[in-house]
Amino acid sequence: MKITKEKVMEALSQVYDLEIGFDIVSLGLIYGVEVEDSNVKVKMTMTTPMCPLAGLMLEDARRKVSEIEGINDVKMELTFDPPWTPEMASDDVRKILGL
Repeated sequence: MKITKEKVMEALSQVYDLEIGFDIVSLGLIYGVEVEDSNVKVKMTMTTPMCPLAGLMLEDARRKVSEIEGINDVKMELTFDPPWTPEMASDDVRKILGL
């Protein structure tokens, strides 16, 4: 079964930022997904560099992606460049948060 960016994004949409209560895809925290054969690299950020749940969210994201059938290796890259802003969140999330 072919591993696609869409399948990876679907898995990542099951990871929630527990402080805000939305999934990391809707929040715009995923900056990139690279799929090469059975290996996946995910580049993501946090809403703030001081996020106390960063380690937990990174591990949860890595675990969800690694559950996709056929995945060999998952590398997570945390970046704060560019810094996250509320404009990166989906329209629905911004509407609910009143942004």
